[in-house]
Amino acid sequence: MGTDWAVRPEKPSDRASVHALNAAAFETSMEADLVDALREDEQAWIEGLAYVAETPDGEPAAYALITRCLVDEEPALVLAPVATLPKYQRQGAGAAVIEAVIEAARARGQERLLTVLGHPGYYPRFGFTRASEFGVRPGFEVPDEAMMAMVLEGAGPVPAGTIRYPAAFGV
Repeated sequence: MGTDWAVRPEKPSDRASVHALNAAAFETSMEADLVDALREDEQAWIEGLAYVAETPDGEPAAYALITRCLVDEEPALVLAPVATLPKYQRQGAGAAVIEAVIEAARARGQERLLTVLGHPGYYPRFGFTRASEFGVRPGFEVPDEAMMAMVLEGAGPVPAGTIRYPAAFGV
């Protein structure tokens, strides 16, 4: 992997650089705008579940956000977006920030289910499997292998049904 990345919760002073990071990591500013919109959604935003991996000089190099969604009517979590500045891609920054934000969600001990819509060759290394194995599906068409989920530790049932994303996702 190379670099050992310093990973920490996002601070208010990171907002501009996080916006720029998401804008640089994707072809459009859609993900950067999504993060800004999610911050304003009191039902979705969970303080402490936005993480950055930083360069030695403190610049955010990668970002991962977990917000609340619903599976049918039960609270669950969604990992999105995950972004790494292009010059730091394939150096472990994205993996480090994903591991840290998942661990933070686990430590909260609230919602049991974490979902992600992503590359089926990448996310299984973090413990994700097909969401359909849990009876969980999005409300739109995606390849089965791209919609993934994991169960976080804790007691109680794991929700099943259709994922209802926060309004900011536009789906």
